[in-house]
Amino acid sequence: MPTTSIRVADTPLLREILGRADDALVLGHRLSQWTGHAPMLEEELALANIALDLIGQARALYALAGEIEGLGHSEDDYAYLRDSRDFRNLLLVEQPNGDFAITIVRQVLYAAFIDPWWRETARRSTDSRLAAIAAKAEKESAYHLRHAAEWLIRLGDGTDESHRRAAAALEQLWPFVGEMFAPLDPSLAGLCADPASLHAEWDATVNEVLDQATLARPAEGWMQNGGRAGRHSEQFGHMIAEMQHLARSHPGATW
Repeated sequence: MPTTSIRVADTPLLREILGRADDALVLGHRLSQWTGHAPMLEEELALANIALDLIGQARALYALAGEIEGLGHSEDDYAYLRDSRDFRNLLLVEQPNGDFAITIVRQVLYAAFIDPWWRETARRSTDSRLAAIAAKAEKESAYHLRHAAEWLIRLGDGTDESHRRAAAALEQLWPFVGEMFAPLDPSLAGLCADPASLHAEWDATVNEVLDQATLARPAEGWMQNGGRAGRHSEQFGHMIAEMQHLARSHPGATW
């Protein structure tokens, strides 16, 4: 018999921790979908390893959320027993993989943000548990950014077709970047990096990569938002249903 969903306490601290965990879990799941479909074996292994890094980050943050909430919820409970509207991930990370260019552009745009976020959080967080998670995650995100940036440069400065696809992917995903920089709740000052303070560094990183890739930065305009409030795309609902199917169909199963 399928399980019922859990209810999670709604506090600024839990929203922040779960939002970051959901970002990592959802993007990790998206990247895992390339297994058996990547353009070459070496890249399939690379994407799988990045996905494992992200899921490991999600697990650490979910475990921390369980400690903070104090209701006995496990990592699996947060991942598999929340309804789709209870997920707080950025809309950017849930976008479908599309072709390889879309996956790479999505990865560059996200990694260019989360790498300095982890670094600043490791340096400044007043919570030693979160600082320790961030210190480990930053080493991983630095590689994720370098790997994706190198690929985007190869695609953008490659053939006419690869350039066209990379440019199209950039235009398609650009409206989702604004949500990353929503200011931190004032009550969480000192706990983690304020996303709004990272915009200039993100701009510099992305501009440098795009310049090397011979890609034009899209014009600024209206930005999508809603992921942090639980408003997601139709594709996200399908992804979550697939991801949670086994755990909800066989509650309490172990293997």
